[in-house]
Amino acid sequence: LIWYMVASACLTLAVIYFLVWWSNRTAWANLLFVMAAASTAAFTLCELRQMRVATPGELLSAMRWTHVALLGVLVSTTWFVKFYLGAGRRWLAWTVSGLRVFYLLSALLVWGNINYLEITSLRRVPFLGDSVTVFTGIRNPWMLFGYATMVLILIFVADASVTAWRRGERRKALTIGGSVEFFLLLGTVQAALVHWAQLPIPVLIGPLYVGLVVVMASELSRDVLRASRLVHELQASENGLRESEARMSLAVDAADLGIWIRDLARDQIWASHKWRALFGFAPSEPLGFNAILQRLHPEDREGLRQAHAMAFAGADGGKYKTEYRLILPDGATRWISSQGRVEFNATGQAVLIRGTARDITAPKETEQETQLLRQEIAHAGRVSMMGQLASGLAHEINQPLASILRNAEAAELFLQHPSPDLDEIRAIVSDIRSDDERAGHVIDRMRGLLQRQNLDTGRLDVGTLVRDVAALVRIDAATRQVKLDVDVSANLPRVRGDRVQIQQVLLNLILNGMDALHGTGLEERRLNVSARLNGGQLVEIAVGDAGPGIPADLLARIFDPFFTTKPSGMGMGLAISRTIVETHGGRLWAENQNGGGAAFRFTLPMADTADSV
Repeated sequence: LIWYMVASACLTLAVIYFLVWWSNRTAWANLLFVMAAASTAAFTLCELRQMRVATPGELLSAMRWTHVALLGVLVSTTWFVKFYLGAGRRWLAWTVSGLRVFYLLSALLVWGNINYLEITSLRRVPFLGDSVTVFTGIRNPWMLFGYATMVLILIFVADASVTAWRRGERRKALTIGGSVEFFLLLGTVQAALVHWAQLPIPVLIGPLYVGLVVVMASELSRDVLRASRLVHELQASENGLRESEARMSLAVDAADLGIWIRDLARDQIWASHKWRALFGFAPSEPLGFNAILQRLHPEDREGLRQAHAMAFAGADGGKYKTEYRLILPDGATRWISSQGRVEFNATGQAVLIRGTARDITAPKETEQETQLLRQEIAHAGRVSMMGQLASGLAHEINQPLASILRNAEAAELFLQHPSPDLDEIRAIVSDIRSDDERAGHVIDRMRGLLQRQNLDTGRLDVGTLVRDVAALVRIDAATRQVKLDVDVSANLPRVRGDRVQIQQVLLNLILNGMDALHGTGLEERRLNVSARLNGGQLVEIAVGDAGPGIPADLLARIFDPFFTTKPSGMGMGLAISRTIVETHGGRLWAENQNGGGAAFRFTLPMADTADSV
C-alpha cells in the first residue's frame, strides 16, 4: 500500500504539473518536474516488483527496468536544478547525463544487468506486516562507475546551489539544492548497503525519492501561487491603468495636445485623433513619416530630420524639441510645437519614438506682431538718436563739402593759366575724391542706421563696428567737450549679429554716457569704449563714464520700459537695447565702477560658436 500510494502521489503531481506546463510551454522547470515525478512513480513500482519476485530471472528483469526509471529520475532532476535555480555549469549537466546513459547501455549490452552478474539466492523475510524478497549474488564491479556519476551529480547540484545562494536566492538554494543533495545521497547509501554490502533488506529508494518530489512540487506550487497573485495584481493594475489612461486623455485634451508614436522596427505610426486633426489627416488614413514630412513647410523639413537624428543618437537623453510650419491641404499655414523622446533597447539601438504636437499658430502670430512692433520702436529710436546727432553730422558733412568747393575753385583758377600745373591739378582732384568719399561714408552710416529692416545677421568685425560708431559721435563728443577713448583688443574674433542693430545698441550707450557727464568738470568728461574677450566664447563691449553713477535703488529698474531719469527721455532706449542683445544670444547689464561713474556692458557670441549652436 505504501509503495502504491507513493507511485499514485507522484503520478498525480506529474499530471497536475503537465497541465501547468501545457498552459506555458516555456516553463521548462515544470516539464522536467513532470518527468522526474513520472520516473519516480515508475521506479517505485519497479521496486515493488523486486520485492515480490519468485525467481532470479524475474529479479534481474525487474532490476533492469528499475535502472531505466532511475536514469529518468537522475537526468530530469539534474536539469530541473539547472533551470529552476538558473545556475550550474551546463557542460557538467550534459556530462552527467551522457555518463548515466553510457553507464546503463554499457551494462545492459555487456552484462545484461548493472548490479549483479548472477543471483545466487532468494529468500522471503517479514517487512512492514508482509513478506518481501531479499537476495544475494555476484556483484557487478561496473556499479562503481555508477557511484562515480552520482558523485558528479552531487557536485553539480552543490555548485548550482552555491551560485544561487551568492546571487541572493538563498531560500531556493537551501530548499531545492539541500533537498536534492540529501535525498540523492541517502538513496545512494541505501542502495550501496543492499547491492554492495548485501544487507538482507529490500531497496527503499522509491519512498526516499518521493520526499524529493514533494519538495520540488512545493517550490513549484509557490511559483504557481505567486503567478496567481501576479494575475490578480495585474488585473488591478489594468483597472488602474484604464483609469490612468482616462485621466491622461482628459489631461491631453485639456492641454490641446496631439500624441503620436512611431515604431521604428516596423516603421508604423499611431496618432491620436487630435494629432491627425492638427496635421490634416483623416481618422483612417494610413500614416508614414515621409507623408508627414510632406505636410511640413519645405524650409522646416530638414530641421525636423536633424532634431530626430540627434535624438536617435542619444543627445539630451534621446529627447527632442522643435517648432515647424505645416502647409495644410487647404493651403493654410499652421505653426506646431513638437517634443518627444526616443526609447532604446538593451544594445542602445533606437526602437520607438513618442511625441506630442501643439498648435502655436496664435502665439506665433502674436510674436511676429510683437517683433514687428519692436522693430518699429527700434527704428524710431534710431531716428531719435540721429536727431540728437543732427547738428554734429551736418557739421561733419559740411567740412568735406566745403573742402570740395575750395579745391574745385582752385582747380578752376589753375586751368585758366595758359600752362596749368598738371601735377597740382592732380593733387587737387585727389583731395576732392578723398573729401567726397569721407562725406559718402558719413551719409552711408546715417542711412544704414535710419533704414527700417529685418534682422540680418552676419560675421562682424568688432573693431570696425566700434570705430564706425565712434566716428558718428565724434563731432557730438567734441561739441560736448567729452574725450572719447576707444580701446579694442587686438585679434578679437568675429561675432555673429546684425550690424545696424548692434551699432544702435552701442550708439545708445555712448549717447547715454555723454548725457551722464553733463554737469561734471571738463577734466572729468571722459568716456571709454572697450572691447575684449569674456571667457572662451564671448566678446564683451563696454561703455564706461566718469559721471556720478547710478543710484543703487534705480540700478535694477533702468532697463524697464518707459523708465527714465532724463527730463525729456522716452525710457525705451535701454529696454530696446537689452532686447536686441538678448535676441543675439548675449546679455546687457549695468554696474557702478569702483573709481566712480557707471559702466554698461554687453556680450555677443563668437561667430564660430553661434554657427555651431
